[in-house]
Amino acid sequence: MDSAFFASSASQAVGDLLPLHALSRGERGVIEQMRKPTQDGDHEVLLRLLEIGFLPGEIVRVIAPSRRASDPVAVRIGQATFALRVYEAAFIEVRLVTETVGSRV
Repeated sequence: MDSAFFASSASQAVGDLLPLHALSRGERGVIEQMRKPTQDGDHEVLLRLLEIGFLPGEIVRVIAPSRRASDPVAVRIGQATFALRVYEAAFIEVRLVTETVGSRV
């Protein structure tokens, strides 16, 4: 896969990038990059996320945040809603989208 899609393996905020699971209910983010796989099985998780539409440039909105590490986070991308494990959501690094008057995402 293209290395431009990947960031470091850290799941903390990088600059003003956040892992998807860090967003609160109703917050939106634009996918900037994917965290680089580091463990066995990570490539398959990352490939699945890319296949279902979690691609750089896409807007994602949190419907229901995870309350605990074991709870899924519900997100909407396009017209689809997905429940992701926190582990999966940590691969997706987003930049928070601020609302502007007249915009709809």
